[in-house]
Amino acid sequence: MSFRSILELDARLSTQMRVAEQPGALRTLAMFFAHSGDSWFWGAALLLTWLFSNSSWRKWEIVELVGISVLAALVMSIKFSVRRKRPEGEWGGIYRNTDPHSFPSGHAARSFFIAVIATGLSPAWFAIIVWIWAPLVALARVAMGVHYVSDVVAGALVGIGFALFFLQIHQ
Repeated sequence: MSFRSILELDARLSTQMRVAEQPGALRTLAMFFAHSGDSWFWGAALLLTWLFSNSSWRKWEIVELVGISVLAALVMSIKFSVRRKRPEGEWGGIYRNTDPHSFPSGHAARSFFIAVIATGLSPAWFAIIVWIWAPLVALARVAMGVHYVSDVVAGALVGIGFALFFLQIHQ
């Protein structure tokens, strides 16, 4: 199987998963999950919860915030090295205008990073919730047409790998 045929399969699979142009509940749900991994949302939420949480949660919140910031730089450096154009589409104008590159998915990287850190530093109930949420974010990015399947798989792997490394240096 050639690299070109892999990219064609990736594009075909991504198109089949797409719901961005189809009105209804599935599109609404996909939009919610696609936005729920936004970096500004997580940055603001972590800072806000830090103000009102106890010391055991504050450790997690600081590790997440610092890690997400470093991860963003790592993902952007990969994106500007690879320079893969996002799939064509109308939805997600803010993403398309501020970051025209799709590989790897920063949302997938961030959500899986959050899940791994939650597993290492949070109560089990919270880690379970975040592990359910993370793949939904990744799938929603494909469903809304701002990423290919390979973008979110690569993003998830980058997020997991970086989180495992980050936990080691954090210890």
